[in-house]
Parts: sequence; C-alpha cells; structure tokens
Amino acid sequence: MKSLNAEDGGPCPQSMANAVENLEETLKPFYQRASEAEDRLARLEASLVNKNSSGNNEELVKMVRELQEKLDAAKVELVAEKEKGLKEVQKLNAENAKLQNRIIHLVRALREADSKIASNQGCQ
Repeated sequence: MKSLNAEDGGPCPQSMANAVENLEETLKPFYQRASEAEDRLARLEASLVNKNSSGNNEELVKMVRELQEKLDAAKVELVAEKEKGLKEVQKLNAENAKLQNRIIHLVRALREADSKIASNQGCQ
C-alpha cells in the first residue's frame, strides 16, 4: 500500500524514494548485464575488425605474391627474348660480314674483268 501525502493525497516523498531505490536495486543486475554485453560486443567488433584486417592483409599478401610471380615470369621471358634477340643480331652480323666479303670479291672480279677487256681492246 502506498503512503499518502496529507496535502495532495499522493504518495509521500519518502515512499517514492524507497520505490526508486528498490527499482534501482531491481534494475542493477540488468544494467550490469547490459554493460557486460556492450563490452563483449565491443570486443567482438574489434575482433571482427582485426580478423577482417588480417583477412585483407592475407588477400593483399596473396595478391602481392601473385604479382611477384608474374613479375618473375616476365623477367625470365624478357631475358629469354633478349638472348634470342642477341643470337639473331649475331646471326645477322655474321651474314652481313659474309655478304660484305662477297661484295668485295665481286667488285675485285669486276675490276679485273674490266681491265682485261680494256687491255684486250688496247691490243687490237
């Protein structure tokens, strides 16, 4: 039963204070559980962020590893192409030297033939 204040017919201030105090005592475990739940939620969110960060890091590491492998493969291919190009240049240089030598011999033979023709015409 409620205590009534003589002036307004309502509950007396002391019984209101007791009721508020009782309500706070009753709700205290709920506040404590809510606080613990908020703490756990904060830890779970932090754990999730760390897990996602490490997951992203793992993805980044995987991507970097794949890119490194592609780069290494490209370097190997570049070296192979460079060696192939050098061999082709050496082959072309050798062929060019042979052709220049052939030109020298052909020019020499042409001059000899021209001088023979000139000497034969001079004899006649």
